[in-house]
Amino acid sequence: MPTAESGTGLRRLVERRRLNAILGWSFVVVLCLIGAGAALDGRPLWAGFTLTLVALAVVPAVAFRKPDAMLPWEVLALASIPSLGRLLVAGQTVGGVTLTGRITTYVAVAAAALILAVELDVFTPVRMSDTFAVVFVAIATVATAGLWAEVRWLSDILFGTGFLLDGRPEHVVEEALMWDFVAATVAGVVAGVLFELYFRRYADTTPRYPVDPGGKRRGQGGEP
Repeated sequence: MPTAESGTGLRRLVERRRLNAILGWSFVVVLCLIGAGAALDGRPLWAGFTLTLVALAVVPAVAFRKPDAMLPWEVLALASIPSLGRLLVAGQTVGGVTLTGRITTYVAVAAAALILAVELDVFTPVRMSDTFAVVFVAIATVATAGLWAEVRWLSDILFGTGFLLDGRPEHVVEEALMWDFVAATVAGVVAGVLFELYFRRYADTTPRYPVDPGGKRRGQGGEP
């Protein structure tokens, strides 16, 4: 028979999931607006990348067919910050470093890898060891950076843009790409450490996604 205490606990559980879903969907809307703003501003590649973040963010809700099955809102907030910053500080520099270059780009790429890691850890039976979690996010970030470089190169070849092939000597372009990968590696390691120290150890993720009647995560023992 349900007691007042159990009812209170259930209400807190539902409210916590509801609050997380509201905040999470709010950041999804922010990312959609950022993507639309980038498209209107003539930056189709960045718009496409931002909308890719949106697609990753809504995977849990679509997979579970529940709008409150949402990533921890902190992850989506972290993913929104570099995208919003890139839109607002376009062309500005600090100490000769272009803020819309490696800094915001690869922090955003690391955020995408972080989203993927959190989805695997929270919504699937996959469990990563401490070290592997950091390595996974770092490698995923570098791999995404490589794909991002290929997309820019193909855009330059097919559409005549100047993302990479902007008239600079070939060795200068290659050196810039290597620094891009260095920046991506650093951003990935930082995101991996953040994932391990916060989202795995301190963030209260349990009530933020559907659970079975036994109180376990779906896919964590028993039927999915």
